[in-house]
Amino acid sequence: MTAETIAIDPRHFRDVLGCCPTSVALITAHHGDDRVGLVVGTFTSISLDPPLVGFFPGASSSTWPRIAAGGRFCANILSAEQAHICRKFASKADDKFADVTHGLSPAGLPLIDEIVAWVDCRIESVQQIGDHLLGVGAVEAMGQGTGSPLVFLKGGYCATAAL
Repeated sequence: MTAETIAIDPRHFRDVLGCCPTSVALITAHHGDDRVGLVVGTFTSISLDPPLVGFFPGASSSTWPRIAAGGRFCANILSAEQAHICRKFASKADDKFADVTHGLSPAGLPLIDEIVAWVDCRIESVQQIGDHLLGVGAVEAMGQGTGSPLVFLKGGYCATAAL
């Protein structure tokens, strides 16, 4: 038996899957002396034992190889009030950290102020899946702040109601 390939229109694919809200996270790291950051809309928990998280950077990302080279990352879960930070890191700005207040995580990675949560990780594995990569992180430290997370839904940013 052979698998049948069905042509799916990319716009229809995005429209349908856009009905499923996704978290917005800023993945930060150091590349030498430089701070680097990559916005992803796919950060998720994978496993409790061992504690693993995952996200899907684009395979063509120029930032991901710089993050991967360090072997560690910090996932900053942006708050509903931080869409401007998301847009800045998704832009082609030269210094994306300019005017973005931040400190350092326990692993010494950029930790954005006033985020909802953060997770320090060691890169466990990376696997190519279609036009994206699956980056899996082994959780080493984590914490949470306050507020509602920024989510992406139907092509735009929105907040969730606190339960």
